Amino acid sequence: MTPLLPAHDRVRRILEDLEAVRENLLALSDDIWQSIEHNDPRALEEGVEFKRRYNEKMAAFDALASELSDMVQGFTSVRLEQTERGSTENRDENERIVRELDREQPYTLDKDFTFRRPHGFVLDGQAATGITTWRRLYELVCQQLARRDLERFRALPENTAFISNRGHREFHTNAAELRSPMLVAEGIHAEINHSANALRDLLRELLPQFSIPLDQLRIYLREDRDAERQRE
Repeated sequence: MTPLLPAHDRVRRILEDLEAVRENLLALSDDIWQSIEHNDPRALEEGVEFKRRYNEKMAAFDALASELSDMVQGFTSVRLEQTERGSTENRDENERIVRELDREQPYTLDKDFTFRRPHGFVLDGQAATGITTWRRLYELVCQQLARRDLERFRALPENTAFISNRGHREFHTNAAELRSPMLVAEGIHAEINHSANALRDLLRELLPQFSIPLDQLRIYLREDRDAERQRE
């Protein structure tokens, strides 16, 4: 007998909520860290210890959340990407998506995205909508940059702009070297264990590497889209 599965929309809302919790927890960590008085040695020491423990718990939660999401999507055939629309080949479809997004308020990379959620973007005239997470937005932007110049994208793992003072890399050819790797181009994995603002900052570094002005990436937020629909 075929199992009776929950309603498609309910499953999708749960999956989206799980992703939102992950992103909000990362944003909360950033908020707490920024609120610490870094000139106070005791406060700074306590803050470092908090971040260490928080990061450990977040890594465990992130792994479990990913496993749960993959299990649910696999069993129910509900995919978070199902609502996405974007076309690199159909010019008319791309222009339709751009016109739809242009009805909303666009944001650039100088916006504070803490506790905000995306649903679309336009990068250098190429649009995508129906996005549910900042991780997915970052992935799609990376893929677009790789299509634009794959050789330059393949050089990112050795680009010092994406290597921290402690040697942590944002891009790597070996997924095992990253905390939360995501395959974003042929043989290149990106670190995605970041809050919305941390991903924003990475995009601010990435676009100039491909000679794209920062204002050529316009981001559209979910609450703005929902408000627009309510007015209709």
